[in-house]
Amino acid sequence: MGYASGSVTMTRVIAGMYKGRQIHTPKGSATRPTSDRAREALFSALAARGLIEGATVLDLYAGSGALGIEAVSRGAGVATLVDSDRGAVAAMRRSVSDLGLEHVSIRLRDVSAYLQGAASKHDLVFLDPPYDLPEAALADVLDALTAGWLAADAVVVVERSARSPEPTWPHTLERIQDKRYGETAVWLAEALPPS
Repeated sequence: MGYASGSVTMTRVIAGMYKGRQIHTPKGSATRPTSDRAREALFSALAARGLIEGATVLDLYAGSGALGIEAVSRGAGVATLVDSDRGAVAAMRRSVSDLGLEHVSIRLRDVSAYLQGAASKHDLVFLDPPYDLPEAALADVLDALTAGWLAADAVVVVERSARSPEPTWPHTLERIQDKRYGETAVWLAEALPPS
């Protein structure tokens, strides 16, 4: 995506233990951190459902890692941040180091390849892919998540352009909420119990 090595801009943690602390983002890149307004509204909705405290979080297409870091700041137990771009991963590593986040791990991997690996259960999964990711590719990633990556009652959060259609959910995920924040659309889906 053409990240400028070492160049970063800043965003901040909105609430929780690390409120106001800086999160590094790659400068001049395709990374578009979730706006503060959208992030605040999203995390308010997640907190109202009791989904953050102690959660095991997976942040796919993590970019700056702002969603995973925000979750940890608000009480999530552990988070794994996954992105295929070296500039994004360098920015995330810098943020995690600056904040002293011992329970956050970062993986430099393509999301699809990462999900082919050994699965572990997560309570909360964020997907904030590039807006130009084809809908079929997003559907494949959502399908892959259902192969052992989701804990019982896990919630999956998908962020897309407001002009994008609703994601194609696998039959084991059910949409529970959707919101628009300017140019951003956010969908929440819950893992259904096995039939």
